[in-house]
Amino acid sequence: MRAAVITFPGTNRDGDVSRALRASGADVSPCWHADHALPAGTDLVVLPGGFSYGDYLRTGAIAARANIMDAVRAHAARGGLVLAICNGFQIACEAGLLPGVLVRNANLRFVCRRQTLKVERTDTLFTGGYRRGQVIDVCIAHGEGNYICDPETLARIEGEGQVAFRYCDAAGALTPDANPNGSLNQIAGIYSANLRVLGMMPHPENLIEQLTGGADGKPLFESLGRAA
Repeated sequence: MRAAVITFPGTNRDGDVSRALRASGADVSPCWHADHALPAGTDLVVLPGGFSYGDYLRTGAIAARANIMDAVRAHAARGGLVLAICNGFQIACEAGLLPGVLVRNANLRFVCRRQTLKVERTDTLFTGGYRRGQVIDVCIAHGEGNYICDPETLARIEGEGQVAFRYCDAAGALTPDANPNGSLNQIAGIYSANLRVLGMMPHPENLIEQLTGGADGKPLFESLGRAA
């Protein structure tokens, strides 16, 4: 697996996700927002977390118009894999790679904590290492993670199985108290229609080894490693 990790001004999780990818056997190349092309042979593009361009205008809106994003869109159009995490998810939505948009958390507060998710499907290249319905423990850190879309889009992504993860409690229940940001239908992550682009607000790269408190993020990167 050859992965290109994009860095924008304000990105701060590129090192973490690069480490998680390398630990799962990927060959990782850094890529700068001002570049016009991805490294040759790129299989996976990663849009990591952070605060691209200081989150000015709208989160992800400026980064979505960076030079490199034309190459990312072309990569996705060819069926290439894209993993968009936190700020990367915001960028992917603004760039038209995924439907919907991320707005301010319902409580208007930044949330930074451990969070449990329910895995919705396991027949994708991102989630083959999980069980359907499995509850996993990851981390969240965002102020604009509230996923919204119009009713028609919501019906389509639900009906076509494009929801990847939902916020839940430790028992897997989809309770209001388990929703940290007010996202529609407790959505924590979604796929593109062809299941080749995954956007998610939580950070799987934060928990890939027991030394740091858990390893529930590791199967996602191992799944991608097996996809090579």
